[in-house]
Amino acid sequence: MPAPKPTTQCPICGKPANFDTPPAGPFCSARCKMLDLGKWLGEDYRITEPLRPDHFEEFNEVLGDG
Repeated sequence: MPAPKPTTQCPICGKPANFDTPPAGPFCSARCKMLDLGKWLGEDYRITEPLRPDHFEEFNEVLGDG
């Protein structure tokens, strides 16, 4: 029996979505994926400051660096 796919909520509409299911994952649909892309292109989403090494400290264990 295959392992269940990890589920999450779609970041756009909040419906359940499979995190790694192509072509839309982690979104619930291609529509939500395109809406998210539009937000990036329209500069609704921004990285407000340059990333520094200390921004990644919480991920060191996951990445195997600590």
